[in-house]
Amino acid sequence: MTRENGVEAARYGRVLLKLSGAAFRGPENGGIHWPTVQRIADEVRDATLLGVEIAIVVGGGNIWRGREAAAQGMERAAADYAGMVATVINALALQDALEGKSVDTRVQTAIEMREVAEPFIRRRATRHLEKKRVVIFGSGTGNPFFTSDTAGVLRALEIGAEVIMKATDVEGVYDSDPGSNSDAQLLREVSHFDVLNRDLRVMDATAISLARDNDLPIVVFNMNVAGNIVKSVSGEAIGTIVR
Repeated sequence: MTRENGVEAARYGRVLLKLSGAAFRGPENGGIHWPTVQRIADEVRDATLLGVEIAIVVGGGNIWRGREAAAQGMERAAADYAGMVATVINALALQDALEGKSVDTRVQTAIEMREVAEPFIRRRATRHLEKKRVVIFGSGTGNPFFTSDTAGVLRALEIGAEVIMKATDVEGVYDSDPGSNSDAQLLREVSHFDVLNRDLRVMDATAISLARDNDLPIVVFNMNVAGNIVKSVSGEAIGTIVR
């Protein structure tokens, strides 16, 4: 974290925050946990006060999981499109929470829903960011068979973000699954290549490959720790950096 005239300042000028659908359910098993959304909005607001431009890609797994629906017999493309709609529900919830805290916000979607959101237009999204509006991207890439993680990397590259902030429910990237291995070690820094080669499951392989090919760093941190969004955009050494 740096300071300018005694005031904390962000390390990054423009970031993309990737929020999974699980981030919206809080302690619940599914759906949207409003106190959790309010807490996320508080932290995003605090990060914007540091001067950082923030875009957000949201998942929809708290409402719908396309792969699970496909495994039960639903046609995969249709299941994925339903999942894209679910991400828009989360995006609108987060927009409402942010605007309730006086944060100017726009939702853009890859699938047109003009009554509730703007269509994704790269130049318009960039202009919103320049005007210090938070831009929330919904409906993934607009294509089935691609995850919201891949959408996050794609949108980050399109808007010229310096880094992706991947918010998870663990401290960062481990050398093995901490849920099944009590001796799993937290990795403070790892390369894109090692993530792919060791199958560390930070993001899906398509997202990691795209980030690697474009030299886009990824910071992975625990969003359940209060203040971590601000710490991450301020450049504090939390979680894991993939670069």
